[in-house]
Amino acid sequence: MPALEILGLQKNYTVGFWRKREREALKPLHLTVEDNEVFGFLGPNGAGKTTTLKLLMGLIYPTSGSARILGMDWREPMVKAQIGFLPEQPYFYDYLTAQELLEYYGSLSGVPAREQRRRASTMLERVGLKDAARLQLRKFSKGMLQRVGIAQAILHDPKMIFLDEPTSGLDPMGRREVRDLIHGLQDEGKTVFFSTHILSDAESLCDRVAVIHNGELRGVGVVAELVHRGKAADETEIVWHGLHAAEAIKHLGGKCRIVGDTVRATLPASQLEAALERIRGSQCKILSVNPVRTTLEDYFLETVGVSPHSAIEVSR
Repeated sequence: MPALEILGLQKNYTVGFWRKREREALKPLHLTVEDNEVFGFLGPNGAGKTTTLKLLMGLIYPTSGSARILGMDWREPMVKAQIGFLPEQPYFYDYLTAQELLEYYGSLSGVPAREQRRRASTMLERVGLKDAARLQLRKFSKGMLQRVGIAQAILHDPKMIFLDEPTSGLDPMGRREVRDLIHGLQDEGKTVFFSTHILSDAESLCDRVAVIHNGELRGVGVVAELVHRGKAADETEIVWHGLHAAEAIKHLGGKCRIVGDTVRATLPASQLEAALERIRGSQCKILSVNPVRTTLEDYFLETVGVSPHSAIEVSR
């Protein structure tokens, strides 16, 4: 049984003052997420990611369509007890401590009173905030607040977790910890559905991804299959020590980048043998030879039809 089935969810907004008109924020969306899957929902800002999550959480009402979560209608009260949610910009009462906040959310989520203190402490340790448990939230950084938000989303041990931009505002170490946490949730048998525009996170985390743009689903699939679909590696990268061969490689159609005495060149795969002969003939030391791999970024930009200078954050 799929963990999530989105059955034509659509959302239109009325915009304008005098001359009102309908704006389609989300076109009819059909999507299935399997049980125990980490599923990435990718798109630039304004693509419809947050709208989709708000619809699934019941925070806004759809114009049409429906959904099923864990085999039940997404509006059923029983569903709410089995899902966790981190909004894109969580807001918490500033004068509560992290421990007090999670105990409060534990009481709202049905965690037994005798378990609330222990569960809150365990979750804070899990997201790396054990030492800040007694600190008021007004003294937290944005990244720390994001971790508290993740802790409240998993506090009641839900079967499915929805995360809206979970690595937003985190430093590299914090992002690594969140990725490890998501892998840990999957190891526990949970399903994770998260939206992001940080493509490297999706590439390293997800079993499958979906790309949405202008409210329309553009592609769904396993990352490895998407990036190689109909596209064989036709370029090769060679890295070597020594500057003597650089000009010869340029004559073969190579693009060279020189740092110190190391040269990194990209050239057509058909010229590989000739390039290796030129480099060896120049008495240079070859460090690596690799096919140029298509990335999720390449697939994403091709799918949504935008330039690399758009507002997509690609973290390497």
